[in-house]
Amino acid sequence: MHLPTDAPIPDTPAQRKADRTRLVRALNASLAFVLVLAAVFAAQGGFDLRPFTVQPWSAEGLLGLLTAPLLHGSIEHLAANATSLLLLGTLAGAVYPKATVRALPLVWLGSGLGAWLLGEPGSHHLGASGVTHGLMFLVMTLGLLRRDRPSIAAAMIAFLLYGGMLLTVLPREVGVSWQSHLGGAVAGVAAAFAFRLKDPLPPRKRYSWEDEEDAELVPLNDELEPPSPRNVPVLWNRPEPRDVQAGVVLRFPPRDDNPPH
Repeated sequence: MHLPTDAPIPDTPAQRKADRTRLVRALNASLAFVLVLAAVFAAQGGFDLRPFTVQPWSAEGLLGLLTAPLLHGSIEHLAANATSLLLLGTLAGAVYPKATVRALPLVWLGSGLGAWLLGEPGSHHLGASGVTHGLMFLVMTLGLLRRDRPSIAAAMIAFLLYGGMLLTVLPREVGVSWQSHLGGAVAGVAAAFAFRLKDPLPPRKRYSWEDEEDAELVPLNDELEPPSPRNVPVLWNRPEPRDVQAGVVLRFPPRDDNPPH
């Protein structure tokens, strides 16, 4: 069967090298950000964190929209977010490098804005968990919107690793800022819709049944596809009988209505 393609599927050494380069670049960028978080955490003991956290419905708390994702309350808090950022950041940056760069500012601000709008007055919100939720929802939504093989594979990996984030956008545990999770998730979905076409789609195979309405684009295989009945030559015609008169009516004897008993 003839299987035409929109473009040849690239599988050349140059393409494989470009894919590896993109993966390494995303991994290095994610690792560098994790090291920045570790450095900030090591320096946190020397200053008061509260002015740099998100404080809901407070003008002073607006500074936390920029600084709160850099701060963490404990080493366990930092380790959990660092692992998520390393994996999800590498995944998003490797598959969608252009969309991820544009989405990060929205996710960063969206996580803080969610905490500022939905948090309780007087509370303090900090941590990069809102950013991790934004990256996860970005990858998941792009997989649903683009639906090419790399996008679907990335969405499945993200769901396999961090599918539980679908639930942590709602209040579950005391002391966990679900508001920043929800803000980051909403920002990730919005960024996916806004930047879904920034990275080029890979070439996709087209199959013959996709072009049934335009048969000229898909040549038929003579060995597999029978010709139209109109194009089949007539090899034999049934001869008309000449010794039988047409329209002859055979008469039957009348029926006896009084049969003998």
